[in-house]
Amino acid sequence: MPLKLDSSHLGGEVLVIVPTVLGDDRGFFMETYRHDNFRDMGLPTEWVQDNHSRSSKGVLRGLHFQWSPPMSKLMRVTRGAAFLVAVDIRRGSPTLGKWFGLEVTANNKKQVYAPFGFARGFCALTDECEVQYKCTGTYNSQAESGIYCKDPEIGIEWPLTDVILSAKDAGAQSLKQWLASPLSDNIVYQPKLAFAEGVKCAF
Repeated sequence: MPLKLDSSHLGGEVLVIVPTVLGDDRGFFMETYRHDNFRDMGLPTEWVQDNHSRSSKGVLRGLHFQWSPPMSKLMRVTRGAAFLVAVDIRRGSPTLGKWFGLEVTANNKKQVYAPFGFARGFCALTDECEVQYKCTGTYNSQAESGIYCKDPEIGIEWPLTDVILSAKDAGAQSLKQWLASPLSDNIVYQPKLAFAEGVKCAF
């Protein structure tokens, strides 16, 4: 398979995907998305928006999320290096408040998939760091929010301590504040369903 599952995290919801890279002295070639591979791995096959950002070293963007339309993200780094993070913010989830982080680089070419119900962010570890990500929902400023990236109750171990935040991200709410908000009713844990001999069960 051109794209393979490298590892899974936070109850199997957050996935790390690696491509098959073909290269020689001319350069390299790889597939970053393929419908049949994604379908077989249980990943979304319909992506409606591609985003591309460039950041200076120390810039931290996030933690962002959106509930209408629901937005999952597939993130990769195409220049430099970044620490990509996903945090479970689903009310009632067994991994609520838990986080996963990974250093992704233009050289290792890994991708991180974080579904709807997770707040996402990244910290640029190099200058002119470029991050690209696919989204399953188009951006809606009326149904998006954020969690403060240094919320002590989450305790993300960012690799850089001296970071640069936007005013919006610096003033973001805590996870506790989000869960106390009625808006959190829009992001609630839904157990996956398994079907065996016609009997529906949750796991």
